[in-house]
Amino acid sequence: MEINGVTIDDTYAEAFPTWVCRIIITAVTKDWAKKAATEATGFATSAIGCPCEAGIEGEVPSSETPDGRPGVAILICASKKKLKEQVVERLAECVLTAPTTAVFNGITTAEEKIPVKLHFFGDGYEYQKEVGGRKCWVIPIMNGEYIGEEEFGIVKGVAGGNFFVMGENQMAALMGAQAASDAIAEVKGVITSFPGGIVGSGSKVGSNKYKFMVASTNEKYCPTLREKVPDSKVPAGIKAVYEIVIDGIDEKAVAAAMAAGVRAAAMVPGVKFISAGNFGGTLGPYKIELHKIL
Repeated sequence: MEINGVTIDDTYAEAFPTWVCRIIITAVTKDWAKKAATEATGFATSAIGCPCEAGIEGEVPSSETPDGRPGVAILICASKKKLKEQVVERLAECVLTAPTTAVFNGITTAEEKIPVKLHFFGDGYEYQKEVGGRKCWVIPIMNGEYIGEEEFGIVKGVAGGNFFVMGENQMAALMGAQAASDAIAEVKGVITSFPGGIVGSGSKVGSNKYKFMVASTNEKYCPTLREKVPDSKVPAGIKAVYEIVIDGIDEKAVAAAMAAGVRAAAMVPGVKFISAGNFGGTLGPYKIELHKIL
């Protein structure tokens, strides 16, 4: 298959289950909501070494937020056991502390919920009130009041949807990956947790040489190793590879994001080949086939 002259590999992305919490952060301006959201999703690129995977899903217009202010939605993804701790810590340390913020549950239809009891910070001065039809706690703070719901819906989602953008030079591959990341940002229910939504150092499970490593460089996708690795996945003429990794609330959302990203990357001059990563079923049960989603 080809799109705009770019070859789309006949392969699949291998993804795995995760638990997802969606949180809406509002503030007096869109900029302040985004600052809090950015802080709350820090150090959360990969479950390999981070306590969770998290990112900004997108902006939420004031017409769609419970308090009528500009908002930003974030997704926090982790095992069910770790998710509550990560939501509590990130809201307490990164959102409660930010100027003018409020937080609201972003998955109101979820059957399962986690408690996030931040109101004790109010030291007895906290009180409850209804905001946009939702039961919230109000905590007096230095710049006024912090308002937040304390039950957040969680759903079983999908992590690790991915594809590789390969270019004839580094800038072509990077611009292709950037176009993909920008397109994915318009898809609801997904995040790309790596910096700028792009992975510059893809990994494989374990290590060929160092048994203590849980992950190591994916040598099959390193252009400088093309002549040294007998089973290299880098086609001739490819000088740079970037990976896009996607987490989402379900497989449908992740597949839609992958499709949007692949199409956008294929429109960039110098992008020559697009593939996806899998480990033969050893990583997860989801097989998202590139040709099928396109």
